[in-house]
Amino acid sequence: MPLTKPARSAVAEPMLSSHYEPPPSQFDSLTGLLDREGCVRAVGELLAATSRERLRPLAVFWLNIDRFKQINDSLGHLVGDSVLAELAHRLATASGNQGQLARMGGDEFVLVVKDCSRAAAEHIARDLLAAMSQPLDVGTMRLYPSISIGIALSLEHEGARALLERADLTLVQAKRLGGAQYLFAGEDLHPGRLGKLLAREELEVEEALHKALESGGLSLHYQPILQVADGSLEAVEALMRCNCEGTIFAPSRFIPVAEKTGLIIRLGEWSLLTGARFVSRMLADKQRVKVAINVSRAQLTAPKFTQTLYAALACSNAPPELIELEITESLFMDSSDVVQRNIRAALEAGFPLSIDDFGTGYSCLASLKDLPARKLKLDRAFITDLPHNPRSFAIAKAIVHLALDLGMSVVAEGVETAEQYAILSEMGATAIQGFYLARPMPEPQFDEWLAMRRST
Repeated sequence: MPLTKPARSAVAEPMLSSHYEPPPSQFDSLTGLLDREGCVRAVGELLAATSRERLRPLAVFWLNIDRFKQINDSLGHLVGDSVLAELAHRLATASGNQGQLARMGGDEFVLVVKDCSRAAAEHIARDLLAAMSQPLDVGTMRLYPSISIGIALSLEHEGARALLERADLTLVQAKRLGGAQYLFAGEDLHPGRLGKLLAREELEVEEALHKALESGGLSLHYQPILQVADGSLEAVEALMRCNCEGTIFAPSRFIPVAEKTGLIIRLGEWSLLTGARFVSRMLADKQRVKVAINVSRAQLTAPKFTQTLYAALACSNAPPELIELEITESLFMDSSDVVQRNIRAALEAGFPLSIDDFGTGYSCLASLKDLPARKLKLDRAFITDLPHNPRSFAIAKAIVHLALDLGMSVVAEGVETAEQYAILSEMGATAIQGFYLARPMPEPQFDEWLAMRRST
């Protein structure tokens, strides 16, 4: 079947430099597309070309028509065949000359695209979903078809059948999730150790977190927060790092998985205890350093949160006033009994509280006066564009002045330039945190940083 080229889109379309040319016996008689064996051979040829020409991956789209069995059962196989032929034509038109189409049997098709990035694959998948969702008239009936798509991008040294199998398995998962959607291999969901459904990459991260908790692969890095008035050390924020068997996992990778699986509670308990021990060690060295520790929603909604706080104090002998709990504004606004009870318990135990990432949640200014925190951390989202964005400037200035009028101190997060530091100082920010002053450091490096400051 000839492929008709669609109108050019805004996203660059991957193009095949050449198509696999199968013998006539490898075409499907109903649709004129490659059959299953022809598809396997084509994928093998294109994989070889991808390796030889050092191109971007080969993308395999395994497509299945949703609820097609109902059409066959209700209207008969002859009507079903005519529907298949029409939908195959739609697929060919929607894919244009971007790749090679094959019918794998029944109501399943494969599109193979050479030199294809993930972004381009997503664009193609959206085009296919849109094309297939158009109504289809069959006699006096109007059908509303849809497809599910499993997408696999080729890996180095991967064979044709292995690549096709990955796309096929991903299609199965897309169908299980309800159909009428696309899913990339590696993003299909499987049960993790704690029973939660996770993507394959998330499973690796979950396993790494368990190993890190068991083998000491977690650590805290400390980022200084300095007073604007005299440059003195206001506090340090404790930021978790994960190194599992030599592989370093960024917080942006492991924190979402920890939150999804509930491991964030164990990580939070570890962080509280480790931060408290840091405070105690600093006091033993005649250094009075306050540490700020993030508290997650899962922790604050846990009935045993108060016990965790007291356990950290008991195990470290650290004074609670040097352990500041950073809680997001949305959590402060949570009216549930357990959250409010845990907040009150933390205050009664002597832990200072700060509002973290202010401006990114509900930002209910009417309630700001009633929050028990005495410190507000202005989110980096308002600082990144300073001083060039007048809207960001106006919002940051208003928040700083409002907090100061309410008797709260203000920490500006994410300060990276001298210009930002100067403008925030002029606004009246109490303290500054960011790469401009210091990056997060492991404990030994922080000791050196602190000693250097004291010697100058």
